[in-house]
Amino acid sequence: MAKKITTHNDLEVYRKGFDTAMEIFELSKSFPKEETYSLTDQIRRSSRSVCANLAEAWRKRRYEAHFISKLSDAESEAAETQVWIEFAVKCKYLKRGEAITIYKTYDEIIRMLVSMINHPEIWVLRHDKAKRA
Repeated sequence: MAKKITTHNDLEVYRKGFDTAMEIFELSKSFPKEETYSLTDQIRRSSRSVCANLAEAWRKRRYEAHFISKLSDAESEAAETQVWIEFAVKCKYLKRGEAITIYKTYDEIIRMLVSMINHPEIWVLRHDKAKRA
């Protein structure tokens, strides 16, 4: 039996995003000091923003358009994180192997988000009009 999802923390996509953002945080600690306010800051912000937007989407499930919008924001942040990963590799701040693993994890996260966007009916709360009458 599948585990009941009661908060955004229970979503597999959230857990995967959170764990990967923490991995990026640890790896980015070794980035050069001159990158503190550019690449380091950007990759940390975008990776964390995936989770923040997922949490917001979860709370907006009453409103399908808002739910989808926040999921779309999370998807965009995941794609942005992939761009920063590419820069980190080109600048030789990340090893190619670890970058590939993280990049592929973001591919999975994006696939999961797109699935949620394409099938919001699974996630959106539906109001029963009969109960309000």
